[in-house]
Amino acid sequence: MSAKALLRRELLAARRLLTAEDVELAATALARRALELPEIAEAATVAAYVSVGREPGTRALLDALRSRGVRVLLPVLLADNDLDWAPYEGAESLRKAGRGLLEPAGKRLGPDAVLAAEAVLLPGLAVDTRGMRLGRGGGSYDRVLARLAAAGAHPALIVLLYDDEVAARVPEEPHDHPVDAVVTPAGPRRFSDG
Repeated sequence: MSAKALLRRELLAARRLLTAEDVELAATALARRALELPEIAEAATVAAYVSVGREPGTRALLDALRSRGVRVLLPVLLADNDLDWAPYEGAESLRKAGRGLLEPAGKRLGPDAVLAAEAVLLPGLAVDTRGMRLGRGGGSYDRVLARLAAAGAHPALIVLLYDDEVAARVPEEPHDHPVDAVVTPAGPRRFSDG
């Protein structure tokens, strides 16, 4: 088993120990802390995602952004693991999708819609002190990051995590991209001058 796979298994096991109350309290703190980052607070368009299970909660943040008039784009998983995007129109507009995900029911905007985002929130399991992110291993966000790079787009790349998921170092591969910042319930931390 690879170093990434071992670390993923360890981090997912730790998340399974969290109670629903732990997840809810962290989500409230994450929404407040994320809005402390100017890259999020001042963005007109944010590409985000709907957290599921024990992932650091995003719903309070999605609603806070939407109530501020921010255009929030949410991913729609395609059959080839790439991501299409659709606007977030409130919790009532979400529908169940494959792999336990929730997706927006609205009009699909195409995979290139992410290019309009000034901030992109990335799911992850850990980030290290250099800003290297460990994802779930599906490759969907690697495609998004490659699409952004190919288009010369430079939105702020931000990962939402629990406090103990910021590590000294995570395994990396040549295609991995560093992120600009992490937000945990304890607060935001930048890895670049963003």
